[in-house]
Amino acid sequence: MNAAHRNIYKNALNISHLLARCRVKTGDRVIDATCGQGHDTVFLAELVGEEGRVWAFDIQAEAVVSTRALIEQRGLAARVEVVHEDHRFMDRYVGEPVSLVMFNLGYLPGGDHRISTAPRTSIDALEKAIGLLGEAGSITLVCYTGHPGGREELQALKEYLAGIPQNYLEVIEISFLNQLNNPAVLLLLNKLNGGIR
Repeated sequence: MNAAHRNIYKNALNISHLLARCRVKTGDRVIDATCGQGHDTVFLAELVGEEGRVWAFDIQAEAVVSTRALIEQRGLAARVEVVHEDHRFMDRYVGEPVSLVMFNLGYLPGGDHRISTAPRTSIDALEKAIGLLGEAGSITLVCYTGHPGGREELQALKEYLAGIPQNYLEVIEISFLNQLNNPAVLLLLNKLNGGIR
C-alpha cells in the first residue's frame, strides 16, 4: 500500500468521504447536516454534479456565511441550498428521498467551543435523516469526542442505534484504537432494501 492509499484511512473524516464516493452518483440528492465551514458541502456538491442537489444545514450564522461564500467561490451555488436552521428540522426543507446524509458532530472549527452538538438534538436529527433515506441510502456520523460532552454524545448515539432492527439498518462503528488525542469515531448507517423498522 503506497502513501496515498494509507492517507485515505488516516482519520474518520477521510473514511466518511471514501464511503460517500462509493455511495453518491451524479444527479443524487444529499444532505450535509452540519455544514460548518462548507468543506463537506463543496465535496458533496462536486459528487452530485449539475443535476444533483445538496441541502446544507447549520444552526450558527457564522457557518452559514462561510459555506455560502465557499460554494459561490467554487461556482456551485446553483446546486446547493444552505439553510440557517437546526438540523433537527431538515425534513421541513427536504421533501424527497436522499442517498446520503453526512454529520460532523462537535463544534465549529475556529468557532465558539461552548456551542456544540448535543445528544438529544443529534438523535432527533438522526431520526429525521433516517426517515429521509431512499433505498439503500447511507448516513455518516463523524463523532468528535475530545470536547466536553463529546463522549456522552457518542455513547447516546450508539445506544439509540443499537435499538434499530438489523434488517432495517446496518450500523458500523469505525474507530482508531492507537491514535492519540481523542480521535474521532465514525458511525456508518446503511439502509437495507426491504427492511422493516
